[in-house]
Amino acid sequence: MQSLFRKLSLTGIMLCLVITAAACGSSGNKTAEGGKPTIKIGSKNFTEQFILGEIYAQVLEANGYNVERKLNLGGTDVAFQALKNGDIDLYPEYTGTALQDVLKGSVLNDENAVYDAVKKGYKENWNIDVLNQTPFNNTYVLVTTKEVAEKYQLKTLSDLAAKAPELNFALIPEFGERADGLPGLQKAYGGFQFKSAKLFDIGLKYKALTDHKVDVTIGFGTDGQIAGYNLVSLQDDKRFWPPYHAAPQIRGDLLKSHPEVGDILNKVDALLTDNVMAGLNWQVDGPEKIEPEDVAKTFLTEQGLLK
Repeated sequence: MQSLFRKLSLTGIMLCLVITAAACGSSGNKTAEGGKPTIKIGSKNFTEQFILGEIYAQVLEANGYNVERKLNLGGTDVAFQALKNGDIDLYPEYTGTALQDVLKGSVLNDENAVYDAVKKGYKENWNIDVLNQTPFNNTYVLVTTKEVAEKYQLKTLSDLAAKAPELNFALIPEFGERADGLPGLQKAYGGFQFKSAKLFDIGLKYKALTDHKVDVTIGFGTDGQIAGYNLVSLQDDKRFWPPYHAAPQIRGDLLKSHPEVGDILNKVDALLTDNVMAGLNWQVDGPEKIEPEDVAKTFLTEQGLLK
């Protein structure tokens, strides 16, 4: 009987240890002070994403959160899988990309309808919350030089679709396969059969254009190089592209336990207009070549969000 009692006691002790260990593990990555978690912030692999990731990281650090940066993850698929898997807690995504490439939804052109569909779809499918969208719209644009635009009389995408067989195009990763990329343009406009379509790294597409290696490239509405290099954005006259407002996507359990995180990020995102974001991008991509973390720090300091 005593032997049985000892066995039961040992079993009870071991069970307590397991429960204690589990309790410790369930605290995740919380810090000792204040119970605030360490937040893992991701981004995709281009300038604007680096800046947004740093803005989010630095403003959260200023509010007492520890942050682990996991920037430059790659494209949409990689970043979203990292979020779903819990490898990161949040990252900035674009509403049009989320709707078409993640949710596989139909194309919508109204920015509020797109946002509502993304917010609803992410919550229902993955318990991921979508915070407020930024004022800036980083929609796709096709960009050329003034010389090429004048020579071929290019003002709209319809113009370009017809003249494409005479022109060389700089692709970027994913654009040749995405539904809102080159295949979608060909379906919506007809034409768009370029003389050549070569793949370039996102960071090299404008150099290829200004070095006259190509005649046209794909850009984004808030790219600082468009104004910085005096380039021409062609009008999407058939409104093929949906809006692409940035919106932080965050794990639902984190936002539920720490709603302040959403409030902090919504406040800073409200400041990011088209002109502001293009200017921040140009500080990194232009001749000054300022590091994204320094651009973010200066911006937040000027806005009174950092001491």
